[in-house]
Amino acid sequence: MKNVYLAMFLAMLVGACQTKKSKDKAQVIEPEEVIEKPLQMNNPIIKDKFTADVATIVHKDKVYLYAGHDEAPNDFNFYKLNEWLVYSSSDLVNWQEHPVPLKASDFKWASGEAWASQVIERDGKFYWYVTVEHGTIQGKSIGVAVSDSPTGPFKDALGKALITNDMTKFSEIFWDDIDPTVYIDDDGQAYLFWGNTVCHYAKLKENMLELDGPIQKIDLPNFTEAPWIHKKGDWYYLSYAYQFPEKIAYAMSKSINGPWEFKGVLNEIAGNSNTNHQAIMAFKGKDYFFYHNGSIQPNGGSFRRSVCIDRLYYNEDGTMKRVIMTSEGIQN
Repeated sequence: MKNVYLAMFLAMLVGACQTKKSKDKAQVIEPEEVIEKPLQMNNPIIKDKFTADVATIVHKDKVYLYAGHDEAPNDFNFYKLNEWLVYSSSDLVNWQEHPVPLKASDFKWASGEAWASQVIERDGKFYWYVTVEHGTIQGKSIGVAVSDSPTGPFKDALGKALITNDMTKFSEIFWDDIDPTVYIDDDGQAYLFWGNTVCHYAKLKENMLELDGPIQKIDLPNFTEAPWIHKKGDWYYLSYAYQFPEKIAYAMSKSINGPWEFKGVLNEIAGNSNTNHQAIMAFKGKDYFFYHNGSIQPNGGSFRRSVCIDRLYYNEDGTMKRVIMTSEGIQN
C-alpha cells in the first residue's frame, strides 16, 4: 500500500514540475524587433517663406492654399505684406508653390497692404476677396479679384472697392473692414462676412460682385477679427479670433442668419504670435484646421508668421473638439 501512495506522490510531483515548466515557458516573451521610423515635423508646412492669414478651397481633388506673404525685416515690428501666395497639394504634406497670383498693387484704387483674404469658386470662376488699404477713403477696404484658374493670375473684378469704411457705421475705427470670408449656401445664396471688433455680414448677388441687401452685424463674445464660415451636416459654424492675443473661438447655428450660440474656445494662442487666423475644411473624408503661428526661428513671431495644419474632430452633438497644435502636423 505504501508503494501505491509513493507512486501517486511521485506522479503528482512530476506533473507539478511539468506544469511549472510549461507556465515558465509560456511566460517567456521574446523581444520584438522595433522598427524606428523618423518622426516628420511637418508644421509649419511652408518653411522658405513667412506666410499668414490662411484660406483654402478644394477643387478637383486638390487643396489650394492662399496666404499673405509676411515680408517684415527682422528689425521691423509691424505687418508688411505686399502680395498673396498660392500653394496646392493632393495630400496636405507635399505642397507646390505657384507663381504669385495677386498683389495689393493690382488694385489701382488701393494704396497697398495685402491683408487677409479668401477665395471661392462659382460657375467655373474663382473670386478672391481681399483686404487692402484704400487710396482715397480712410481705412481698410475689401476688393474682389477674379480668375478662370485657382492659381491665377487674378485681376481686379470691379475697378473699385466692394466694401469701404464709410459703408460700415457699427464701429468708429478705420480698420474694421478686414478679413473677408465668403460662403455659398445650399440654396445658392452667397454671403460675405468680415470685420474687426464688429462682425459684419451681407448677402451677395449671384454675380459675386455686388451686395444684395443691407450690411448687418452679429454680436459675438470678445470678437476680434478673422471670421470663418463653414457647414457640417445641419450645423453652420462661425469661428473667429477671440480676445487679444488671439485664441480661436466659435459659435453654431441651424441658420446662416443666426441666432448664433457661442460654444467656447477652439484653439489656443498660437505660440509667440499675437494673432491667429484659421481656415476649416474637409478633404478626403477628414476634417482639418489651418492656422498660423510664429514657429520658424530665429526670426518668427507676430510679424513673421507661418501656416500650419492639424486635424479637427467633432463631438456627437456637432460641437468641435479643442484643436491641439502640433509640430508633427499631418503625416503621410
